[in-house]
Amino acid sequence: MSVPDDRAPGGAPEPSPDAPRLSSRFRGFMPIVVDVETGGFDWNRHALLEIAVVPLDLDADGRLVPCPATNAHVEPAPGTQIDPKSLEVTGIVLDHPFRFAKSERVALDTVFAPVRDAMKKHGCQRAILVGHNAHFDLNFLNAAVARSGHKRNPFHPFSVFDTVTLAGVAYGQTVLGRALAAADLPWNAAEAHSAVYDAERTAELFCKIVNAWPAPG
Repeated sequence: MSVPDDRAPGGAPEPSPDAPRLSSRFRGFMPIVVDVETGGFDWNRHALLEIAVVPLDLDADGRLVPCPATNAHVEPAPGTQIDPKSLEVTGIVLDHPFRFAKSERVALDTVFAPVRDAMKKHGCQRAILVGHNAHFDLNFLNAAVARSGHKRNPFHPFSVFDTVTLAGVAYGQTVLGRALAAADLPWNAAEAHSAVYDAERTAELFCKIVNAWPAPG
């Protein structure tokens, strides 16, 4: 028998009526943490191989908290390239039977769905990408959107929240693992370079920094 509680579908308790809405906290933007794994560093040339998103929510006290991650493994798009050295770093096996890779268009639809749900819940008009070296992730996302002809990209095309900058200000650290350690948050280097793991850790870091900063007004 399930026990009802006050938790929202994303996993966080419903905010109290007096708590601020995310739409007012970030000027109408919905912050979404994104991490990608790729076939190299050139978003115009190298393949997108995995993408993960972590929407954010507010707890009953109006504090920012991460929601569960959604991810998709991606089939290399026709014409894109893969540097074998990148696979050594990520550990991705392209023909692994349990990778269940999707085309870029289907992968984008998969991760965009919870983004739109979060935007609707919080009354936000546009998602804004949160990432560690965020423009790297945004550039690969934008390239996949362009290649697949996707017409409903919810993300702002060039604005981001970058935890490299935020962690540098908050903790004097810019490397993700070191910033998490300075923030007393968990980090396991053996699990790094998985889009889900990196997105989840980045989300925790972003939430801790934002929650320590006074809200406007």
